[in-house]
Amino acid sequence: MSEQVQLSQIGQELLEKITNRTATIGVVGLGYVGLPLAVEKAKAGYQVIGFDVQQKRADMVNQGINYIGDVVDEELKEIVQEKKLFATIDYSKIQEVDAVAICVPTPLDTYQQPDTSYVESSGKEIAKYLHKGMLIVLESTTYPGTTEEVLKPILESSGLKCGEDFFLAYSPERVDPGNKHYNTKNTPKVVGGITPACTAIASEMYKSVLEGDVHQVSSPAVAEMEKILENTFRHINIALANEMAILCNKMGIDVWEVIDAAATKPYGFMPFYPGPGLGGHCIPIDPFYLTWKAREYNYHTRLIELAGEINNGMPEFVVNKAMYALNGEGKALRGSKIAILGVAYKKDIDDVRESPVLPIIETLRNEGAELMVCDPHVKSFRSCDIFVETVELSQQVLEEADLVLLTTDHTAFDYEMIGQYSKVLFDTRNAMKNHQKPEKYIKL
Repeated sequence: MSEQVQLSQIGQELLEKITNRTATIGVVGLGYVGLPLAVEKAKAGYQVIGFDVQQKRADMVNQGINYIGDVVDEELKEIVQEKKLFATIDYSKIQEVDAVAICVPTPLDTYQQPDTSYVESSGKEIAKYLHKGMLIVLESTTYPGTTEEVLKPILESSGLKCGEDFFLAYSPERVDPGNKHYNTKNTPKVVGGITPACTAIASEMYKSVLEGDVHQVSSPAVAEMEKILENTFRHINIALANEMAILCNKMGIDVWEVIDAAATKPYGFMPFYPGPGLGGHCIPIDPFYLTWKAREYNYHTRLIELAGEINNGMPEFVVNKAMYALNGEGKALRGSKIAILGVAYKKDIDDVRESPVLPIIETLRNEGAELMVCDPHVKSFRSCDIFVETVELSQQVLEEADLVLLTTDHTAFDYEMIGQYSKVLFDTRNAMKNHQKPEKYIKL
């Protein structure tokens, strides 16, 4: 901890609990962010209580049953058996914890405005049982100002004062589902507290759990803005790649070859790749938190909004190109059999949140196409309020399809089989780059 920060007795006592691992730590929200974090804290030697609104999730955790891809099954079973991790829907147990991380969803509403209701409800539950000497860290991605303007007043409604009686900070989650190299444990953390003491104590907690560096910033707003910048950077650069794909398509140029050539430059260029659209909880959503907040300052984030238009238009571009491919075979979209390969938003995961494949499926179905959806990681999903079960990819599926639409480049797919038995293959991910291709093969 920085020597310049002077802690009160309450702060010192909390810091000692963190240092000697006697602190009990709570994690609110046991999803893609919360469960991996809870597991890492338990592995570090802390007693951890996980909180969720779903009884099913709590029961699965308490039985050592894993439902998150980035969590190792055996590690979860071990820490549950050792009674280092316990999950519950009873928020009164907040009074037993010394520190709590809030890892709940922050979606957009129907008007593309931030929905902080999950953060607010979590804050209200914590406020009921808030006690002196407690640390609260918000990890949910949100717009700059949320921690101080929304969460702090809710917590102080308990009668306790932030920075004196309890400590509050923001540390944005950094989770990349399916990443084989970076995970919760080894990814650097950014921490910004309401006061220097808040920052210092929160930083020490993360240092005791994670291998990655902990970078302190001057305020929660800086940390909140930093997270938005991370995802906006990717959002805009993917939009550029998608727009290049559309233009290259019109010009008869292979956009993938163009990007590979540009990537040979050792400076000043970072490759981003086109695709059927954006998915996941972060990139399609987070930049619009900033767009919404900017209006408060009479500023319009034109570049972000334009990037959103381009990325949101990719599913329609894919459908239109699929239709043209069928037309080239003398077939109408209505009545054609289309095999969709992959519904998850990225390779080798089971996450369909905001997946661009969903609007593609909905449009194709509305246009009368007969669909077969294959995904080795997703057994079922909802589309247009219809429950859809995926089928196993097979030679028969490929041979029956008038068009095979490859939308997610899962490693588990048999690409040699796909290349051998597809009549017409539309590859939106350049997944067939190093494989045998059918005679009628088109790319994004």
